[in-house]
Formats: sequence, C-alpha cells, structure tokens
Amino acid sequence: MLSAFEIVDERGRIDQPCALLLGGFDGLHVGHASLLKAAKDTGLPVAITSIGGLKRGGDLFTREERRTVFREAGISYVLEFAFTEEFRATPARAFIKNILERVNAKALFCGADFRFGKGAAGTPALLKHIAPCPVNVLPLTLVNGEKAAVSSVKELLASGKMQEANALCGGFFLQGEVEHGRQVGRTYGFPTLNLTYPDGKFPMKEGVYGGTVKTSVGEFSSIIHFGARPTFGVQERKVEAYLKDFSGDLYGATVRVEPKRFLREICTFSSQEALKEQLKADILQIETGI
Repeated sequence: MLSAFEIVDERGRIDQPCALLLGGFDGLHVGHASLLKAAKDTGLPVAITSIGGLKRGGDLFTREERRTVFREAGISYVLEFAFTEEFRATPARAFIKNILERVNAKALFCGADFRFGKGAAGTPALLKHIAPCPVNVLPLTLVNGEKAAVSSVKELLASGKMQEANALCGGFFLQGEVEHGRQVGRTYGFPTLNLTYPDGKFPMKEGVYGGTVKTSVGEFSSIIHFGARPTFGVQERKVEAYLKDFSGDLYGATVRVEPKRFLREICTFSSQEALKEQLKADILQIETGI
C-alpha cells in the first residue's frame, strides 16, 4: 500500500517529523537508491526536494511524471521548486535555511556531490554546519566506473539505448492524455492512440520502440512510434502507440507509455500495405524478443 502523499510548494510547510532527501531529483535513478533506503530506515516519513527546469535540454521527467515516480517509491512529501533566476541567485545559506525552517526534518540525506545555492557554493560540509539535525552524506554510486547521473541517462536516450537508459533511471516513461489523431491506422488494422510529447521533457531518439502502455483498463504490449510520419507527409513529432489485443476508446484518458527497446529507425514506406507488413514484423519482435 502506498503511503500518504503531499505536494509542498515553495511557501508550504511540513510539520510532521520526517527524513529529508536533498537534491534536484529529476526522478530517482539507481544512484538515489541508497539515499532513499537510508531515509526509509529511519522509520520516518520521507520528504524530497525536486527542482524543475534545472538542466539544459529538458528534464528527464515532467512535474506530473516525477510525482508519479515519487508516489510509487513511497515518498510522503515532495518540495517542488522551479529553477528561476531568483532561485539561481539565492545564496547557499539562505537557500538551505529557508528549507530547514519549513521542514521538521530529523535527519538529512544527500550525495557526496550535493551542491546548492548561488554558484553551487553550498556543500555537504556547509550543510552539516547549518543543519540542526544529523546530516548523512552518502558516497556516489558508480555504474561502469562512472557516476550514476541524469546526464548519462540522457546520452543513452539520445542514442536509442533504451534498455540501458531504463536500467539506469529506474524506468523511462511519458505520461499524458490521449488525443484525437488522424485515425489513419484503423484503416489498415492498426489503430493507435496519440499523445503530444510533453513540453520541456528531454526527447528520446526518434524511432519505433517496443514497450508497454499502462491504462486504467490494463497494461498492453505496444509498438511505440516517436517522431515524424513521413509515409503520410506529417513532419510534426508525435507519440503514437498501437496496443496489442486492445479494443475500446481511451480518448481523454491519462496513460503511461513505457518504451522498452528500440526496434528501428523511422522510414518512408511505399504504400500502406508495406507499412502494414512492417508493423506485423514489429509485433513479432515484441512478442518474441528477437
């Protein structure tokens, strides 16, 4: 059972005693696992800071997607911040004191590379000097000899290395509302659901993926297309997903699209029949794992 879950804005407070994870937290990658476990081991509800718009190129997860990640991880409170010019200019001491005055933290957790405040001047040493409670600084998690980081996940996504990206970030996905599309797919037996790729979200490599779509009526193996649709002369980048063994109407519903494996590049087909044959081959791939 998931714990109670509350979003705390930049003026909100957490009065309940808690263990607080400090960092930008664009989702929870494998490097954060030890932090989260240590915080949970205190027996206290866990709170986490999350900063949107911190990285160039887009966030790994949107605000709503992060909330999904944190809720499913059993975190109780999320302190959300936007990376504005005012936020960027806040001195380190003022930044951390503002948080600690609003949160009833009994233990703090951060990674050895945690930095905060203007010019990233704040360090774990400064945090220990200011904090009124124990500060637990955990060593960095290395993957193939390199620090586990969002930047590494983005490099993998940009290269289409979805399996590796998923292993590092705990599972990449996009969450959104199903829109009315062109309804072309149903004319040749492959109806798809359509989503707009979220603004501000780091783009994965354009192409066709095998994956899963989670809906309110179940979870379905899927062929997921991200990018232009040159066969039909459409250049706008969209997400389209064919849900195997699904029939029904999901318009207006929120779904979660989880690409698992890159199948192929986007290409132009000579006819709808040629595209249909390729989609049959794609389905065989996701069924057999070949």
